[in-house]
Amino acid sequence: MAKRKSNRYEQLIEQIFFRHYVKGVLDFEFAREELEEAAGALGFKSVKNIGDVPYSFRYRRNLPRTILATQPSGQEWIIEGAGRSRYRFRLVKETRIVPRPELIKIDIPDATPEMIRAYALDDEQALLAIVRYNRLIDIFLGLTTYSLQNHLRTTVKDIGQIEIDELYIGLDKRGCHYVIPVQAKSGKDQIGVVQTTQDVRFVEEKFPGLRCRAIAAQFMLDGIVALFELTLAGDEIKVVDERHYRLVPASSLDQDALRNYRP
Repeated sequence: MAKRKSNRYEQLIEQIFFRHYVKGVLDFEFAREELEEAAGALGFKSVKNIGDVPYSFRYRRNLPRTILATQPSGQEWIIEGAGRSRYRFRLVKETRIVPRPELIKIDIPDATPEMIRAYALDDEQALLAIVRYNRLIDIFLGLTTYSLQNHLRTTVKDIGQIEIDELYIGLDKRGCHYVIPVQAKSGKDQIGVVQTTQDVRFVEEKFPGLRCRAIAAQFMLDGIVALFELTLAGDEIKVVDERHYRLVPASSLDQDALRNYRP
């Protein structure tokens, strides 16, 4: 069943892409209704949640090889929201943000409740909980932060519906306030320009005048948590800072390492 669903998703997105694509085009839009029409043209019933097709290729799946083959060297296709029930294929500079293996691992006493570890339903949920209970956003940014909401579904002008994995509000020692959208990535999921862009645009629209500190959290091997602060420079994501945190029992903290962490 999963394989058939995967094939249908790929067939639908291919049908939409090549309906609009011509060599040299940099972007084009399509409507959700076109996915319904494409299912009929392909001879099968539409998938139950048709909006999950573009959503899946925006965040979870790789585009089919036939589409990837049209990408110029150094560029990649992304799918972004273009308003209510509309989407846009757009060529952007290829971006690969992955944890740097040479960075030091910073040991943090593990404050994650065992009940949370036992009942977390998926890696993304577990990652968000670990970040929250161990106050890793505070440690990383040097702010006092508060989790406002997770899995926030809302809309942004000219983008449409979005989902933010977790939203924090932060406060610094001078009393300045910050809005901190966090995206969580696990396994082979990659940090991409689509989610970072929508997180930043959400803050600009809903919290004008407040500074956005966009964060990505990713599991590495052995449960190490990589945190990135990201910013947008035109259509590109830039890494402002990156740190790797290893959660350990307090009794296992290396006293020599603690001294070395001091500024």
